[in-house]
Amino acid sequence: MKNSNVPLRLVGVVGLALAVAGAAQQAARAGEPIDATAIMEKSLAAFYAAGADMKAEVAMELIAADGKKRIRVLTMLRLNGVQRATEQKYLLYFHEPSDVRRMTFLVWKFPEKEDDRWIYLPALDLVRRVAASDKRSSFVGSDFTYEDISGRDLAADTHKLLREEKFDGRDCFVIESVPRETLDYARRIAWIYKTNWLPLKEEYYDLHKELARVFTAERIEDVAVGVGGPAIPTVLKRTMRNAKSGHRTEVTVKSVGYNVGLTEDLFTERYLRRPPASAIGGSDSGGK
Repeated sequence: MKNSNVPLRLVGVVGLALAVAGAAQQAARAGEPIDATAIMEKSLAAFYAAGADMKAEVAMELIAADGKKRIRVLTMLRLNGVQRATEQKYLLYFHEPSDVRRMTFLVWKFPEKEDDRWIYLPALDLVRRVAASDKRSSFVGSDFTYEDISGRDLAADTHKLLREEKFDGRDCFVIESVPRETLDYARRIAWIYKTNWLPLKEEYYDLHKELARVFTAERIEDVAVGVGGPAIPTVLKRTMRNAKSGHRTEVTVKSVGYNVGLTEDLFTERYLRRPPASAIGGSDSGGK
């Protein structure tokens, strides 16, 4: 059968992309309201679930208002579920600096219930469960939260299309997302690029209606998948800025690959402590 080697995970993501794009075009032609929830579903798929799996080498710079920097270097692995791309697993392994070296973060993401999160602290040789109440706390001292790393569930918010406008010269849907439960922010405004559905900018407003954080996607490039495969638009540089303190975190993807053949067994407590060097690179994993 033609294209029989395409993973079911990838088929699901591509199918969702085509379905949402087609629905938006039909609504626009008919003069009907465009479904903001469908737009956000597509955006989450494009940003967090592209390909069947992903491996990326990442540099994270934590930059204070006075310009002082702290740097984190890590490997990020992500595997989508076979039947549901939104049922994912993540493994993040820190290489540098020395105070976080060998620290590992594991996520099992579920679409209809709280995600499971664990962190391995090598200094204590301790695996600690990250409580659901901590998902909005800072991720390793950065301006990103634990939840920002693996994405927020679509159904956790209500979504509304505010308008359509250009951002940085690109046509966007502007979507307001309001949490169904009380969080550290009251609403998020996202500029979703119509061409590839990636978020170009997000503004988070606190409970006092003041701007708290701003996310920007600063560099997007198409990443080739296999020989002759479809390229995947990927955010290669992103920033989260604290609007009140001036502190910001810049994340740069040094290299990234999709459909690299990651397997379920990597995303377990065994490899949380000792991930294999073949998966995370370098010589400091201790695994085989």
